[in-house]
Formats: sequence, structure tokens, C-alpha cells
Amino acid sequence: MTLPDDHPQRFELNDEVHARPPEALVAPTRVSYLALISPWADREAEWQGVTELARRFGATAPFPGANHYSGQLGNFRLVWERHSEFARYTFIAPGVSGDDPFAEPAIALAPASWVATRPGQIIVAAHVALLPGGDGAPDHETVSAQWFGGNPLVGGPMSGGAGIALTDLRVQSDGFSRFLIQDRHLTPRQAGRLTQRLLEIETYRMMALLALPVARELTPYLNEREGELAKITDALITAGEADEPVLLDRLTRLEAAIENQEAINLFRFGAATAYFDLVQRRIGELREDRMQGLQTLREFMERRLVPAMNTCRAVSERQQSLAGRVARVTRLLSTRVDITREAQNRAVLESMNRRAKLQLKLQSTVEGLSVAAVTYYVVGLIGYFTKGLSVAGIPVKPEVAIAVAVPVVAFLVWMGLRGFKKRVAHEEG
Repeated sequence: MTLPDDHPQRFELNDEVHARPPEALVAPTRVSYLALISPWADREAEWQGVTELARRFGATAPFPGANHYSGQLGNFRLVWERHSEFARYTFIAPGVSGDDPFAEPAIALAPASWVATRPGQIIVAAHVALLPGGDGAPDHETVSAQWFGGNPLVGGPMSGGAGIALTDLRVQSDGFSRFLIQDRHLTPRQAGRLTQRLLEIETYRMMALLALPVARELTPYLNEREGELAKITDALITAGEADEPVLLDRLTRLEAAIENQEAINLFRFGAATAYFDLVQRRIGELREDRMQGLQTLREFMERRLVPAMNTCRAVSERQQSLAGRVARVTRLLSTRVDITREAQNRAVLESMNRRAKLQLKLQSTVEGLSVAAVTYYVVGLIGYFTKGLSVAGIPVKPEVAIAVAVPVVAFLVWMGLRGFKKRVAHEEG
């Protein structure tokens, strides 16, 4: 059967839901995990590093442009995953050594020089020990004293009681946190999913908490800006026309500063919300049960992580609220400035109108004087002319000629000026 052409990204999008599957784990197993914050620009360097390591061990390398990889490299298995803000490296090795399941971690099997040169900064480093166990619950006090430095543990039965996971969520002296999983009757896929979810919870918890220092640093900044806004609005109540441009300049500078700060922190607060949602979702997928004397992971996060996220959300909302208040005051002051300018423009127009009327009156007066002056000079010429005729013997009386010429000349001059004005008005129109 002949089908239409495939969309260029059909197979890539279809395979995305199958990417990063949990590894099948069988107890006893050691897992070491690194999550490094790095910009997306480091993806190529990460891919090259994984490719070089795979070739060193004679394994199949990731294909160009890949964002994830899983391969058996000698005595350990490497899983590499690239995310938007961070990259994850998981090292998996079978078996444990002696009585301490954390004594020889899986990451020790990878070349130390290769591990040390991974791009980025560590946000999470953890060891997981998956141990076989019976149906009974371990003594968490003994477990804490042996492998967690006596710290209080959190956890309990998970996956419907098929396994028990314990951790103190603290960074040990070797720079790694620790998770202990007792396999009661976990299938390999269940064990892999449980391990993956615990590590994801720890990663997303830390990524969400990146917004907390931002919120703490932003609080005094918002206090200062709110104080500045209060001063401006207080001055606005009694401000005169001369003060309004100065207040508007202060307000626009304040608005620009707040908008700039909000733009800088918008992604971090939004990412914190997304990561926190992932933490809650992964905890729900654990299907936790309570163990006597221990907090569950959900209870621990509700007591410790939720308040931090509430602080971030409150600061983010406060920042948005402040930006909105500044925008409203800016619109109010801009309206006042516009009204003042309109009043000034109206006064200017009224002044121009008065000047135009005065000029019109002066023009009319000058026009009358012009008619009189021109008539005077023309009639004078006529007088001189008639006097000359009288002297030459022509029977003309200059006085009579002048008397007759005055109204005639005045009328002709007036008509001439009127016609000239009409032509000028027509050309301007």
C-alpha cells in the first residue's frame, strides 16, 4: 500500500515517548548519579565526551545529535540524558562489596579523569544501593547509624510494598547523598523505575530550590521599590503642574527597573513551579506506605520544600503586583500630564485666536488708511493736472475736478484692494 509522505519529524516525535526508559535493575546493584547544570550550548561537548568514552570501551557510540544514551562500558553501564538546563549521568554496576554497599560506588569504575572533565556544575550527586531483602522491615535506626551517619531517615515501603527506600537527603563527606533500596519482591523494571523516580525527585527538588536564593535576594529590592512607589504616589497627591514631569520621569525609571528585574527572574520562577510539579507527580508515582517512626517522602517535602516554594511564589506574585501598581500610577500620572498639556495648548490656541482677531482689526484699519492715502496721492496728481490745463487756457476748474475725482478714485482704489485680497485668498485656498 502506498501512503502519503511522512512528516519530517514523525519518527523523532514517536520515539520521544520511548526515550530515557528506566534501566532494568536486579539486586544487588550499585548506582551512582550526577546531575550537572550546564547551558544547552554544552550539549555538543557532552555528546563528544560520551562518544569518546564509548569508543574507548569498544561500545556503540550515540548517534550525532542524540540527547540520551545507554550503553554497557566494561564492568558498568552508562546512561546519559540531556535536559534543557542540566545533564544527567547514571553509572550502574552489579553487586556490592562487603558489608558497606556504598564503599565502592559504581562511578569508581569510570575513568576518573573523564568524570572530572564533564562540563557543568554539580547540582545533585547520589549513590543508590539496591539490596535484596526479605518481607520484614529493616531497623531504620541501625541503617542510619551504619550508612547515614546517624541522621534521621525518611522513606518507607514503596511500589505497593514491593520495596523499601530510605534516605536522609543529606550530602555525605564524599560529596554524594545516599539512597538505600531493599528489594522485597520488585521486578527488574519496578526496581529501575523506583530508582529513577527517587533520583528524579532529588534532581527536581534541587532545581526547584534554585529559585529560593533569587526570592531572598529580590525581597529587599522589592522593599526599596515599593517604598519609592509610595513616595511618588504621596507626592502625586499635592503635585502641581511643574512637578508632574519630574514625577513622571521618576515613575518611568522605576517601571523600567522593575520590568527589567521581572524579565531576569521570570524564567527562574516559572521553572521552579514546573520542577515542583514534577516532584509532586513523581512522589505520587512512588505509591508510598508509612513505616513506623519515619516520615514519608511526601511528608518531608510538604514540611520542607512546600514552604520554600510558597516563598518563591509569593515573591513572584509580589513582583508582578508591584509592576502592575507602577503601571497604573504611570497611566494616572500620564493622564494628568496630558490634561495639563491640553489646557496649555488650549490657552495657546486662544491666545493665537485673539492675536489673529487683533491683526484682522489692524489690517482693516491699515486697509482704510491705505485707501485714503492712495486716494489722496491720486487726487493730488489730478489736481496738479487740471491746474496745468487751466493755465494752458482750457476751461477746467481744478476745484471741481478734484471734488469729482475724490469719490471716484476712492471707490476704484477700494475695489482694486478687494480684488487683490480675493485673488490671494483663492491662491492660498
